[in-house]
Amino acid sequence: MKKRLSIFKSIQFKIPILFILMLLLSLQLISANFIRQLESQTIDNFESQLELHYDFLKTNVAQVLSSAQTVEQKETAIYQLLQDASSRGNVEIRIVDRQGYIIGTNDQTKQSLVGTKATDIRLEKLTLKSRSDAIQYVDQETNERQMRIIGPAGVDENQNPLSYIVVDSNIEGQYRQVRNIAVIFFNSSLIAIILTIVIAVLISRGITRPITEMVEQTEKISEGNYSGSVHIYGEDEIGLLGRAINMLSVRIRDAQEASEAERQRLDSVLHHMSDGVIATDRRGKIVIVNEAALDLLNLNESDAFGQDILSVLRLPKKTTFRSLFTKQDQQIISYDSSILKCDFSVIQRETGFISGIVCVLSDITEQQKIEAERRNFVSNVSHELRTPLTSIRSYTEALSDGAWKDEEVAPEFLDVIQTEANRMIRMITDLLNLSRMDQKRMHLEKELTNMNDLFNHVLNRFDHILKQDEYKEKNYQIEREVTPTDIWVEIDQDKMTQVLDNIMNNAIKYSPNGGKITAHLEASNDRILIFIKDEGMGIPRRALPKIFNRFYRVDKARSRQMGGTGLGLAISKEVIEMSGGKIWVESVENRGSIFYIELPYEPFSVSEEFE
Repeated sequence: MKKRLSIFKSIQFKIPILFILMLLLSLQLISANFIRQLESQTIDNFESQLELHYDFLKTNVAQVLSSAQTVEQKETAIYQLLQDASSRGNVEIRIVDRQGYIIGTNDQTKQSLVGTKATDIRLEKLTLKSRSDAIQYVDQETNERQMRIIGPAGVDENQNPLSYIVVDSNIEGQYRQVRNIAVIFFNSSLIAIILTIVIAVLISRGITRPITEMVEQTEKISEGNYSGSVHIYGEDEIGLLGRAINMLSVRIRDAQEASEAERQRLDSVLHHMSDGVIATDRRGKIVIVNEAALDLLNLNESDAFGQDILSVLRLPKKTTFRSLFTKQDQQIISYDSSILKCDFSVIQRETGFISGIVCVLSDITEQQKIEAERRNFVSNVSHELRTPLTSIRSYTEALSDGAWKDEEVAPEFLDVIQTEANRMIRMITDLLNLSRMDQKRMHLEKELTNMNDLFNHVLNRFDHILKQDEYKEKNYQIEREVTPTDIWVEIDQDKMTQVLDNIMNNAIKYSPNGGKITAHLEASNDRILIFIKDEGMGIPRRALPKIFNRFYRVDKARSRQMGGTGLGLAISKEVIEMSGGKIWVESVENRGSIFYIELPYEPFSVSEEFE
């Protein structure tokens, strides 16, 4: 944000003020000294001129006084002398004897004072002096300053002054001249101040303009705008500073672009990572979190940023943030319905300063589920193999102990051994088929098949089975609901036959005596629907979601007693899904179950196919 300086704090104001103050101080010192010396010099010069008047008169007056015999002669000679001296300037000259009487003056208007005693108190005091002296006083009539030179003129045999010369002159003109010169000096100083202000403003603008541009450019740099540059006005220090700022701008821009590219790469990596990533500051507050982490934790971005990582991950209360970056242990947490693996690592600078931690979240729910299924699978396979093997071993040991000699018992034992061996072979075959399906190594050998004929073929075979002695007393009935229209589809006949066999076998196994089994086949515009309904014990609601799991049995004891492996429905589901269809079950406990098979179907006639 740009901050505007007060005019009184700006260099553009301070530099002219500094120049003006320095000039005023210099002018004050110069003017005081100059005016004082000028005034002193002017007055001294004026005094010197009056001294020359005095010296000139002193000699002449002494000669006149020494040569004249009478008073009238003295006054006449002095009058003539003073008239000659008056031509030398606007000077009033008086000659006063030692008693203080005026014996001559050059002022024609004051000739009446000749012969009178001087009343000026200054004259009375100065006549007592034996040497010349200069004094200044203010004329009471004109109120102007005067300068007076008074001194003795001629001496008697006792070296006493015969008379005194008083030279008066108006000195106000000299002071006025000094004042005029001072006014001229003041006006010149004022002009100099104005010129100084103009020059100082220009100089300050010359200094502050590039500085202002530098400030603006640095503010743009701080806001992320590197497009501008500072104009270089000269090859001085400010110019060097401007070049340095331009170079700094270029380097910051390059560094920012590199950093932005790196950040975008990091964001892209974080965004496309399937694992969640959380980064914190040194206080454990979340500063970075990617979409995967938000999805795994079921949080919004605003709910995660700035929050404590311990509370967000719902770690145990005994866990502290310090323990996370000291031990960096892997932790497994249960979060809602998911199981997450948390790997912690420290963000550490080269100096060793720890600025935070990074947590990588992995959803291992499916892995845990697969691991649990694997353990259950191994346990079930081991159990299923152990049961027939135990039977085979027991009957084999019995035969080895001599039971083979018993013609009634031996065939029965051998029949059990054969039954259990066949059961093991069926189970191993089913496991191999499931393994091929899991590894995508089993492929369907599809061919154009009349589904009506295949469905009836399977049902005819089960009709024949139910006529055998084993099922005669059970009075099972198979009711057919088959559409009369031929349905031609591309399926793997062997695999589809296996699916129908599995479902029909289960229907017969779990149907009560006299139970009816309904087999239905129909076709619509884009699908084939098959369902097989029995009147057996049904499936509890809690078991319906698991009925197609491998080795899952609702009633394990009865299933083993009936010879099932627990893999038939799992294989059926895999085959139907590979064929692009789906299979599901509806059941009411103690009232029976209905297994549905739905397959994709595109109606066409055989004649069209072979035209």
